[in-house]
Amino acid sequence: MATDQAAGGHVQQQQLFRVVDTAQVAPAGGVDVALVPPRSIPLTFFDVKWLHLPPVERVLLYRLSPDADVPAILSHLRTSLSQALGAFYPMAGHVVMPTPTERRHQLSYRPGDAVPFTTAEYDVDIDHLIADDDSAPVQVAALAPLVPHLPKGRAVLAVQATLLLGGRGLAVGVTVHHTTCDGAGSTHFLHTWAAAAAGAGHRQLPPPQAQPPVIDRELIPDPRGLYDMYLRSMPPVVSQDGFEFVLGKYQDPGEDKALATFTLSQQLLQSIKSAVADEAARRGMVTPPRCSSILATYGFIWSCYSQVRRAKTSKSNNTSYFLFSVDQRSRLKPPVPDKYFGNCCCPAIARAPTDEVAAGGMVGLFAACAAVAAAVEEEVREGAQERWDACVARVKEAVANGTLSVAGSPRFRVYDLDFGFGPPAKVDMVSVAKTGAISVADARPGGGGGVEVGISLPAATGDMDRFRQTVAQGMAWLL
Repeated sequence: MATDQAAGGHVQQQQLFRVVDTAQVAPAGGVDVALVPPRSIPLTFFDVKWLHLPPVERVLLYRLSPDADVPAILSHLRTSLSQALGAFYPMAGHVVMPTPTERRHQLSYRPGDAVPFTTAEYDVDIDHLIADDDSAPVQVAALAPLVPHLPKGRAVLAVQATLLLGGRGLAVGVTVHHTTCDGAGSTHFLHTWAAAAAGAGHRQLPPPQAQPPVIDRELIPDPRGLYDMYLRSMPPVVSQDGFEFVLGKYQDPGEDKALATFTLSQQLLQSIKSAVADEAARRGMVTPPRCSSILATYGFIWSCYSQVRRAKTSKSNNTSYFLFSVDQRSRLKPPVPDKYFGNCCCPAIARAPTDEVAAGGMVGLFAACAAVAAAVEEEVREGAQERWDACVARVKEAVANGTLSVAGSPRFRVYDLDFGFGPPAKVDMVSVAKTGAISVADARPGGGGGVEVGISLPAATGDMDRFRQTVAQGMAWLL
Protein backbone atom coordinates (compact mmCIF):
# COMPACT_ATOMS: atom_id res chain seq x y z
CA MET A 1 0.00 0.00 0.00
CA ALA A 2 2.82 2.42 0.86
CA THR A 3 4.35 1.83 -2.58
CA ASP A 4 1.02 2.52 -4.31
CA GLN A 5 0.55 5.74 -2.33
CA ALA A 6 4.06 6.95 -3.15
CA ALA A 7 3.58 6.13 -6.84
CA GLY A 8 0.20 7.87 -6.88
CA GLY A 9 1.69 10.96 -5.29
CA HIS A 10 4.48 11.00 -7.88
CA VAL A 11 1.97 10.84 -10.77
CA GLN A 12 -0.07 13.65 -9.20
CA GLN A 13 3.00 15.89 -8.89
CA GLN A 14 3.86 15.27 -12.54
CA GLN A 15 0.34 16.33 -13.56
CA LEU A 16 0.81 19.62 -11.72
CA PHE A 17 4.16 20.33 -13.40
CA ARG A 18 4.74 21.58 -16.96
CA VAL A 19 7.94 22.42 -18.82
CA VAL A 20 7.41 25.63 -20.79
CA ASP A 21 10.78 26.02 -22.49
CA THR A 22 14.42 24.95 -22.36
CA ALA A 23 17.07 27.37 -23.58
CA GLN A 24 20.81 26.90 -23.85
CA VAL A 25 22.70 29.69 -22.05
CA ALA A 26 26.31 30.17 -23.12
CA PRO A 27 29.01 32.10 -21.24
CA ALA A 28 29.35 35.81 -21.98
CA GLY A 29 30.17 38.91 -19.95
CA GLY A 30 33.66 39.95 -18.94
CA VAL A 31 35.43 37.53 -21.28
CA ASP A 32 34.51 36.96 -24.91
CA VAL A 33 34.69 33.20 -24.41
CA ALA A 34 33.87 32.52 -28.04
CA LEU A 35 37.29 33.93 -28.95
CA VAL A 36 39.14 31.93 -26.29
CA PRO A 37 40.68 28.58 -27.31
CA PRO A 38 39.16 25.41 -25.90
CA ARG A 39 40.15 24.82 -22.30
CA SER A 40 40.68 21.56 -20.43
CA ILE A 41 41.19 21.64 -16.69
CA PRO A 42 42.63 18.48 -15.12
CA LEU A 43 40.77 17.23 -12.06
CA THR A 44 42.73 17.09 -8.81
CA PHE A 45 42.65 14.42 -6.10
CA PHE A 46 40.12 16.63 -4.27
CA ASP A 47 37.85 16.53 -7.35
CA VAL A 48 38.07 12.91 -8.47
CA LYS A 49 36.64 11.58 -5.19
CA TRP A 50 33.22 12.87 -6.29
CA LEU A 51 33.16 11.22 -9.71
CA HIS A 52 30.75 8.42 -8.74
CA LEU A 53 28.51 10.38 -6.36
CA PRO A 54 25.20 12.18 -7.08
CA PRO A 55 25.12 15.92 -7.82
CA VAL A 56 24.18 18.65 -5.35
CA GLU A 57 20.64 19.96 -5.83
CA ARG A 58 19.44 23.25 -4.34
CA VAL A 59 16.05 24.89 -4.66
CA LEU A 60 15.72 28.57 -3.78
CA LEU A 61 12.12 29.61 -3.15
CA TYR A 62 11.13 33.26 -3.63
CA ARG A 63 7.89 35.11 -3.02
CA LEU A 64 6.91 37.46 -5.84
CA SER A 65 4.93 40.67 -5.50
CA PRO A 66 1.48 40.76 -7.17
CA ASP A 67 2.74 43.22 -9.78
CA ALA A 68 5.95 41.30 -10.57
CA ASP A 69 6.90 41.33 -14.26
CA VAL A 70 7.55 37.60 -14.60
CA PRO A 71 8.71 37.64 -18.27
CA ALA A 72 11.25 40.36 -17.40
CA ILE A 73 12.43 38.41 -14.35
CA LEU A 74 12.99 35.27 -16.41
CA SER A 75 14.77 37.26 -19.12
CA HIS A 76 17.08 38.88 -16.53
CA LEU A 77 17.81 35.48 -14.99
CA ARG A 78 18.96 34.12 -18.34
CA THR A 79 20.99 37.22 -19.22
CA SER A 80 22.69 37.37 -15.84
CA LEU A 81 23.37 33.62 -15.91
CA SER A 82 25.27 34.17 -19.15
CA GLN A 83 27.25 36.97 -17.51
CA ALA A 84 28.13 34.80 -14.48
CA LEU A 85 29.19 31.94 -16.74
CA GLY A 86 31.60 34.34 -18.42
CA ALA A 87 33.67 34.17 -15.24
CA PHE A 88 32.74 30.58 -14.32
CA TYR A 89 33.09 29.14 -17.83
CA PRO A 90 34.00 25.58 -16.64
CA MET A 91 30.42 25.22 -15.39
CA ALA A 92 29.24 25.30 -19.01
CA GLY A 93 31.47 22.35 -19.83
CA HIS A 94 31.55 18.67 -19.00
CA VAL A 95 33.88 16.03 -17.59
CA VAL A 96 35.99 14.20 -20.18
CA MET A 97 37.34 10.72 -19.56
CA PRO A 98 41.10 10.02 -19.66
CA THR A 99 42.71 9.27 -23.02
CA PRO A 100 46.07 7.74 -23.96
CA THR A 101 47.48 11.27 -24.20
CA GLU A 102 45.59 12.80 -21.24
CA ARG A 103 45.99 10.54 -18.22
CA ARG A 104 43.59 12.42 -15.97
CA HIS A 105 39.91 13.25 -16.14
CA GLN A 106 39.42 16.75 -17.49
CA LEU A 107 36.82 19.44 -16.93
CA SER A 108 36.47 20.53 -20.53
CA TYR A 109 35.02 23.70 -22.00
CA ARG A 110 34.62 24.17 -25.74
CA PRO A 111 33.21 27.27 -27.48
CA GLY A 112 29.55 26.53 -28.08
CA ASP A 113 29.09 24.69 -24.77
CA ALA A 114 26.09 25.97 -22.82
CA VAL A 115 23.99 25.36 -19.73
CA PRO A 116 20.36 24.20 -20.04
CA PHE A 117 17.97 26.77 -18.55
CA THR A 118 14.51 25.26 -18.15
CA THR A 119 11.43 27.38 -17.58
CA ALA A 120 8.48 25.57 -16.01
CA GLU A 121 5.14 26.03 -14.26
CA TYR A 122 4.04 24.15 -11.16
CA ASP A 123 0.51 24.30 -9.77
CA VAL A 124 1.59 24.19 -6.14
CA ASP A 125 1.31 27.22 -3.86
CA ILE A 126 4.55 28.53 -2.41
CA ASP A 127 2.96 28.44 1.06
CA HIS A 128 2.73 24.66 0.72
CA LEU A 129 6.49 24.48 0.12
CA ILE A 130 7.37 26.98 2.86
CA ALA A 131 5.79 25.70 6.05
CA ASP A 132 4.94 28.24 8.74
CA ASP A 133 6.11 25.82 11.43
CA ASP A 134 9.92 25.88 11.39
CA SER A 135 10.16 22.09 11.60
CA ALA A 136 7.08 21.15 9.59
CA PRO A 137 8.17 18.63 6.96
CA VAL A 138 7.51 18.93 3.22
CA GLN A 139 7.21 15.82 1.08
CA VAL A 140 10.29 15.33 -1.09
CA ALA A 141 7.98 14.33 -3.94
CA ALA A 142 6.54 17.86 -3.85
CA LEU A 143 10.01 19.41 -4.21
CA ALA A 144 11.42 16.96 -6.77
CA PRO A 145 9.88 18.62 -9.89
CA LEU A 146 11.73 21.85 -9.03
CA VAL A 147 15.13 20.18 -9.47
CA PRO A 148 16.68 20.23 -12.99
CA HIS A 149 18.43 17.14 -14.32
CA LEU A 150 21.99 17.18 -15.64
CA PRO A 151 22.10 16.43 -19.37
CA LYS A 152 23.87 13.29 -20.53
CA GLY A 153 27.49 13.59 -21.52
CA ARG A 154 28.68 14.38 -17.98
CA ALA A 155 27.52 18.01 -18.01
CA VAL A 156 28.12 19.66 -14.63
CA LEU A 157 25.40 22.32 -14.32
CA ALA A 158 21.68 22.64 -15.00
CA VAL A 159 19.29 25.46 -14.00
CA GLN A 160 15.50 25.67 -13.78
CA ALA A 161 13.16 28.58 -13.02
CA THR A 162 9.67 27.42 -12.03
CA LEU A 163 6.72 29.77 -11.67
CA LEU A 164 4.54 28.60 -8.78
CA LEU A 165 0.76 28.65 -8.54
CA GLY A 166 -0.82 32.04 -9.17
CA GLY A 167 2.54 33.66 -9.88
CA ARG A 168 2.98 34.19 -6.13
CA GLY A 169 6.32 32.42 -6.06
CA LEU A 170 9.34 31.45 -8.10
CA ALA A 171 11.63 28.48 -7.53
CA VAL A 172 15.20 28.62 -8.83
CA GLY A 173 16.60 25.09 -8.97
CA VAL A 174 20.33 24.56 -9.45
CA THR A 175 22.03 21.19 -9.93
CA VAL A 176 25.84 21.07 -9.79
CA HIS A 177 28.04 18.02 -10.02
CA HIS A 178 30.59 17.95 -7.21
CA THR A 179 33.55 17.13 -9.48
CA THR A 180 33.36 20.76 -10.65
CA CYS A 181 33.73 22.48 -7.29
CA ASP A 182 32.90 22.32 -3.62
CA GLY A 183 30.17 24.25 -1.83
CA ALA A 184 32.34 27.36 -1.54
CA GLY A 185 32.81 27.40 -5.31
CA SER A 186 29.20 26.65 -6.26
CA THR A 187 27.78 29.30 -3.93
CA HIS A 188 30.42 31.79 -5.11
CA PHE A 189 28.96 31.20 -8.58
CA LEU A 190 25.41 31.68 -7.26
CA HIS A 191 26.33 34.96 -5.54
CA THR A 192 27.98 36.19 -8.75
CA TRP A 193 24.86 35.27 -10.73
CA ALA A 194 22.58 36.96 -8.18
CA ALA A 195 24.73 40.12 -8.17
CA ALA A 196 24.59 40.28 -11.96
CA ALA A 197 20.80 39.79 -11.93
CA ALA A 198 20.24 42.42 -9.24
CA GLY A 199 22.38 44.85 -11.29
CA ALA A 200 19.77 44.35 -14.01
CA GLY A 201 21.89 45.93 -16.75
CA HIS A 202 21.79 43.76 -19.85
CA ARG A 203 25.49 44.26 -20.59
CA GLN A 204 26.89 45.19 -17.21
CA LEU A 205 29.43 43.06 -15.43
CA PRO A 206 28.74 41.87 -11.88
CA PRO A 207 29.59 44.53 -9.27
CA PRO A 208 33.10 44.69 -7.79
CA GLN A 209 32.12 42.81 -4.60
CA ALA A 210 31.47 39.69 -6.72
CA GLN A 211 35.14 38.73 -6.98
CA PRO A 212 36.11 36.51 -9.91
CA PRO A 213 37.01 32.88 -9.29
CA VAL A 214 40.58 31.62 -9.39
CA ILE A 215 40.52 28.83 -11.99
CA ASP A 216 43.87 27.10 -11.73
CA ARG A 217 43.97 23.46 -10.62
CA GLU A 218 47.77 23.55 -10.75
CA LEU A 219 47.58 25.32 -7.39
CA ILE A 220 46.82 21.92 -5.80
CA PRO A 221 50.11 19.98 -5.50
CA ASP A 222 50.04 16.18 -5.53
CA PRO A 223 53.58 14.95 -4.79
CA ARG A 224 52.37 11.65 -3.30
CA GLY A 225 50.13 10.67 -6.20
CA LEU A 226 46.85 10.91 -4.28
CA TYR A 227 44.87 11.25 -7.50
CA ASP A 228 45.83 7.74 -8.62
CA MET A 229 45.39 6.34 -5.08
CA TYR A 230 41.85 7.69 -4.85
CA LEU A 231 40.93 6.62 -8.37
CA ARG A 232 42.06 3.05 -7.71
CA SER A 233 39.95 2.86 -4.56
CA MET A 234 36.76 3.91 -6.37
CA PRO A 235 34.36 1.73 -8.40
CA PRO A 236 35.71 1.01 -11.90
CA VAL A 237 34.33 2.85 -14.90
CA VAL A 238 32.55 0.21 -16.96
CA SER A 239 32.56 2.13 -20.23
CA GLN A 240 34.86 5.03 -21.04
CA ASP A 241 32.46 6.45 -23.63
CA GLY A 242 29.19 5.58 -21.92
CA PHE A 243 29.99 6.56 -18.33
CA GLU A 244 27.40 8.94 -16.90
CA PHE A 245 27.11 10.60 -13.51
CA VAL A 246 25.05 8.81 -10.88
CA LEU A 247 21.80 10.65 -10.29
CA GLY A 248 20.62 8.58 -7.32
CA LYS A 249 17.03 8.11 -6.16
CA TYR A 250 14.92 10.41 -4.03
CA GLN A 251 13.34 7.53 -2.16
CA ASP A 252 13.49 3.79 -1.84
CA PRO A 253 10.54 1.72 -3.11
CA GLY A 254 7.62 2.18 -0.76
CA GLU A 255 9.37 4.89 1.23
CA ASP A 256 7.85 8.36 1.12
CA LYS A 257 10.46 10.77 2.45
CA ALA A 258 9.91 14.17 3.96
CA LEU A 259 12.32 17.09 4.29
CA ALA A 260 12.21 19.15 7.48
CA THR A 261 14.15 22.25 8.49
CA PHE A 262 15.16 23.21 12.01
CA THR A 263 16.60 26.54 13.15
CA LEU A 264 19.12 26.36 15.99
CA SER A 265 19.06 29.86 17.46
CA GLN A 266 22.10 31.72 18.71
CA GLN A 267 20.70 31.34 22.21
CA LEU A 268 20.46 27.57 21.83
CA LEU A 269 23.96 27.30 20.38
CA GLN A 270 25.36 29.34 23.27
CA SER A 271 23.54 27.05 25.71
CA ILE A 272 25.15 24.03 24.05
CA LYS A 273 28.60 25.61 24.32
CA SER A 274 28.06 26.42 27.99
CA ALA A 275 26.71 22.95 28.75
CA VAL A 276 29.73 21.30 27.10
CA ALA A 277 32.17 23.56 28.98
CA ASP A 278 30.41 22.90 32.31
CA GLU A 279 30.42 19.15 31.73
CA ALA A 280 34.11 19.22 30.80
CA ALA A 281 34.85 21.06 34.05
CA ARG A 282 32.76 18.57 36.02
CA ARG A 283 34.82 15.75 34.50
CA GLY A 284 38.04 17.48 35.49
CA MET A 285 39.17 18.29 31.96
CA VAL A 286 41.76 21.08 31.88
CA THR A 287 40.80 22.11 28.33
CA PRO A 288 37.17 21.68 27.21
CA PRO A 289 36.46 20.40 23.69
CA ARG A 290 36.45 22.99 20.94
CA CYS A 291 32.81 24.05 20.50
CA SER A 292 32.13 26.74 17.90
CA SER A 293 28.56 27.40 16.74
CA ILE A 294 28.86 24.99 13.82
CA LEU A 295 30.42 22.27 15.95
CA ALA A 296 27.68 22.76 18.55
CA THR A 297 25.17 22.32 15.71
CA TYR A 298 26.83 19.10 14.59
CA GLY A 299 26.96 17.66 18.10
CA PHE A 300 23.34 18.48 18.91
CA ILE A 301 21.89 17.14 15.66
CA TRP A 302 24.08 14.01 15.71
CA SER A 303 23.00 13.16 19.25
CA CYS A 304 19.30 13.68 18.37
CA TYR A 305 19.65 11.59 15.22
CA SER A 306 21.43 8.81 17.12
CA GLN A 307 18.62 8.61 19.64
CA VAL A 308 16.08 8.13 16.85
CA ARG A 309 18.17 5.54 15.01
CA ARG A 310 19.29 3.62 18.10
CA ALA A 311 16.47 1.05 17.86
CA LYS A 312 17.45 0.26 14.25
CA THR A 313 21.17 0.00 14.86
CA SER A 314 22.71 -3.46 14.88
CA LYS A 315 23.86 -4.61 18.32
CA SER A 316 27.25 -5.43 16.80
CA ASN A 317 27.58 -1.88 15.46
CA ASN A 318 28.93 -0.27 18.62
CA THR A 319 30.53 2.79 16.96
CA SER A 320 28.65 5.71 15.43
CA TYR A 321 30.15 8.03 12.80
CA PHE A 322 29.59 11.63 11.75
CA LEU A 323 31.27 12.98 8.62
CA PHE A 324 31.79 16.63 7.65
CA SER A 325 34.15 18.66 5.48
CA VAL A 326 37.09 20.83 6.48
CA ASP A 327 38.13 23.52 4.00
CA GLN A 328 41.85 23.26 3.25
CA ARG A 329 42.36 26.47 1.22
CA SER A 330 44.20 28.26 3.99
CA ARG A 331 45.95 25.11 5.24
CA LEU A 332 47.70 23.95 2.07
CA LYS A 333 51.38 24.85 1.74
CA PRO A 334 51.41 27.26 0.08
CA PRO A 335 47.76 28.24 0.76
CA VAL A 336 45.44 28.68 -2.21
CA PRO A 337 43.28 31.78 -2.69
CA ASP A 338 39.96 32.02 -0.89
CA LYS A 339 38.17 32.21 -4.27
CA TYR A 340 39.89 29.11 -5.68
CA PHE A 341 37.34 27.37 -7.92
CA GLY A 342 37.41 23.62 -7.43
CA ASN A 343 37.22 21.15 -4.58
CA CYS A 344 39.52 21.88 -1.68
CA CYS A 345 38.02 20.03 1.29
CA CYS A 346 38.92 16.88 3.16
CA PRO A 347 36.57 14.81 5.34
CA ALA A 348 36.66 14.91 9.11
CA ILE A 349 35.17 11.78 10.67
CA ALA A 350 33.90 11.84 14.24
CA ARG A 351 33.60 8.51 16.05
CA ALA A 352 31.84 7.78 19.34
CA PRO A 353 30.45 4.71 21.13
CA THR A 354 26.86 4.27 19.97
CA ASP A 355 25.56 3.78 23.51
CA GLU A 356 27.04 7.12 24.54
CA VAL A 357 26.12 9.34 21.61
CA ALA A 358 22.56 7.91 21.59
CA ALA A 359 22.10 8.20 25.35
CA GLY A 360 20.29 11.53 25.28
CA GLY A 361 20.70 14.37 27.72
CA MET A 362 24.14 15.58 28.74
CA VAL A 363 25.77 12.18 28.16
CA GLY A 364 24.80 12.05 24.49
CA LEU A 365 25.39 15.73 23.80
CA PHE A 366 28.85 15.74 25.36
CA ALA A 367 29.89 12.50 23.64
CA ALA A 368 28.83 13.91 20.26
CA CYS A 369 30.39 17.35 20.73
CA ALA A 370 33.65 15.90 22.08
CA ALA A 371 33.92 13.48 19.15
CA VAL A 372 33.25 16.24 16.61
CA ALA A 373 35.88 18.46 18.26
CA ALA A 374 38.41 15.62 18.19
CA ALA A 375 37.73 15.04 14.47
CA VAL A 376 38.42 18.70 13.71
CA GLU A 377 41.66 18.67 15.70
CA GLU A 378 42.74 15.56 13.82
CA GLU A 379 42.31 17.32 10.47
CA VAL A 380 43.80 20.73 11.26
CA ARG A 381 46.83 19.70 13.33
CA GLU A 382 50.33 19.88 11.90
CA GLY A 383 51.04 16.85 9.74
CA ALA A 384 47.37 16.03 9.15
CA GLN A 385 47.91 15.96 5.38
CA GLU A 386 50.11 12.89 5.77
CA ARG A 387 46.92 10.92 6.54
CA TRP A 388 45.24 11.81 3.26
CA ASP A 389 46.42 8.69 1.46
CA ALA A 390 43.93 6.65 3.53
CA CYS A 391 41.15 9.23 3.18
CA VAL A 392 38.85 7.17 0.95
CA ALA A 393 39.32 4.04 3.06
CA ARG A 394 38.27 5.91 6.22
CA VAL A 395 35.18 7.29 4.50
CA LYS A 396 34.24 3.83 3.25
CA GLU A 397 34.51 2.45 6.79
CA ALA A 398 32.24 5.17 8.13
CA VAL A 399 29.67 4.77 5.33
CA ALA A 400 29.61 1.00 5.78
CA ASN A 401 28.65 1.53 9.42
CA GLY A 402 25.92 4.07 8.78
CA THR A 403 27.45 7.52 9.05
CA LEU A 404 25.52 10.77 9.17
CA SER A 405 27.17 13.33 6.88
CA VAL A 406 26.90 17.07 6.25
CA ALA A 407 26.28 19.17 3.13
CA GLY A 408 26.53 22.95 3.00
CA SER A 409 27.78 25.57 5.44
CA PRO A 410 26.48 28.75 7.12
CA ARG A 411 29.50 30.50 5.57
CA PHE A 412 27.86 30.25 2.14
CA ARG A 413 25.15 32.80 3.08
CA VAL A 414 22.48 31.30 0.83
CA TYR A 415 19.83 33.61 2.28
CA ASP A 416 21.73 36.57 0.81
CA LEU A 417 21.03 35.33 -2.73
CA ASP A 418 18.87 38.20 -3.96
CA PHE A 419 18.35 38.21 -7.74
CA GLY A 420 16.59 41.55 -7.63
CA PHE A 421 13.24 40.47 -6.19
CA GLY A 422 14.18 39.93 -2.56
CA PRO A 423 16.01 37.26 -0.55
CA PRO A 424 14.83 33.65 -0.60
CA ALA A 425 11.90 32.75 1.63
CA LYS A 426 13.36 29.25 1.92
CA VAL A 427 16.35 27.32 0.59
CA ASP A 428 16.22 23.53 0.43
CA MET A 429 19.06 21.19 -0.45
CA VAL A 430 16.89 18.48 -2.00
CA SER A 431 19.81 16.15 -2.73
CA VAL A 432 20.07 15.23 0.97
CA ALA A 433 17.05 13.02 0.35
CA LYS A 434 19.27 10.92 -1.93
CA THR A 435 22.49 10.99 0.05
CA GLY A 436 21.12 10.70 3.59
CA ALA A 437 23.08 13.78 4.68
CA ILE A 438 21.92 16.78 6.65
CA SER A 439 22.15 20.25 5.12
CA VAL A 440 23.39 23.26 7.08
CA ALA A 441 23.00 26.93 6.17
CA ASP A 442 22.75 30.38 7.69
CA ALA A 443 19.42 31.02 9.39
CA ARG A 444 16.73 32.94 7.55
CA PRO A 445 16.66 36.74 7.99
CA GLY A 446 14.57 38.15 10.80
CA GLY A 447 15.02 35.19 13.12
CA GLY A 448 17.91 36.48 15.17
CA GLY A 449 20.61 34.42 13.51
CA GLY A 450 21.70 30.89 14.18
CA VAL A 451 22.10 27.86 11.96
CA GLU A 452 19.47 26.17 9.78
CA VAL A 453 19.56 22.37 9.48
CA GLY A 454 17.67 20.30 6.91
CA ILE A 455 17.13 16.55 7.17
CA SER A 456 15.20 14.02 5.11
CA LEU A 457 13.68 10.98 6.80
CA PRO A 458 10.91 8.49 5.96
CA ALA A 459 7.53 9.79 7.03
CA ALA A 460 5.62 6.48 7.11
CA THR A 461 8.02 4.82 9.58
CA GLY A 462 7.59 7.56 12.14
CA ASP A 463 11.30 8.48 12.03
CA MET A 464 10.57 12.09 11.12
CA ASP A 465 8.03 12.52 13.92
CA ARG A 466 10.44 10.96 16.43
CA PHE A 467 13.27 13.20 15.24
CA ARG A 468 11.15 16.35 15.54
CA GLN A 469 10.11 15.32 19.03
CA THR A 470 13.70 14.57 20.06
CA VAL A 471 14.90 17.95 18.77
CA ALA A 472 12.07 19.76 20.58
CA GLN A 473 12.88 17.96 23.84
CA GLY A 474 16.58 18.77 23.48
CA MET A 475 15.84 22.44 22.84
CA ALA A 476 13.48 22.61 25.82
CA TRP A 477 16.11 21.02 28.07
CA LEU A 478 18.89 23.37 26.94
CA LEU A 479 16.82 26.55 26.97
